[in-house]
Amino acid sequence: MNRREFIGWVGVGSLASSLPVVIAACSQTTSQQSTTPSRPDGFQTVGTVAELNKNGQILNEKTAAGKVLVIEDPSDTNKIIAVNPTCTHAGCTVGWQKDQNAFVCPCHGSKYTSDGKVKNGPADKPLATYTAKVEGNEVLVKEI
Repeated sequence: MNRREFIGWVGVGSLASSLPVVIAACSQTTSQQSTTPSRPDGFQTVGTVAELNKNGQILNEKTAAGKVLVIEDPSDTNKIIAVNPTCTHAGCTVGWQKDQNAFVCPCHGSKYTSDGKVKNGPADKPLATYTAKVEGNEVLVKEI
């Protein structure tokens, strides 16, 4: 076997040995999709009222719409608000800070109002919002 044939076989072996890694990576991506199927009306369950009452917020990262963060509306406790908690500045996950009445980004300090509008930067775009409601004990969201 000459040098050229040897290098060719090494290349074929490298490709063949990387195939299982590629297949596994594709499988993991598929398994990270929504764990809560949408209903015919487009709403999907993201948590329970008990969970919202206990934690003050619900963060669900496995919905068909993407990440969802639900809070009680600070101006009307009979309503809820749902946003995509991905900061529009650097992609970090914001959290609701009740004492500041704002969604706050832990990375660069961007703040958003309860309806997702930018309160102060460096972010300059609002958070995406969802239609949210409570039915029975379920907290439901739907893409706008």
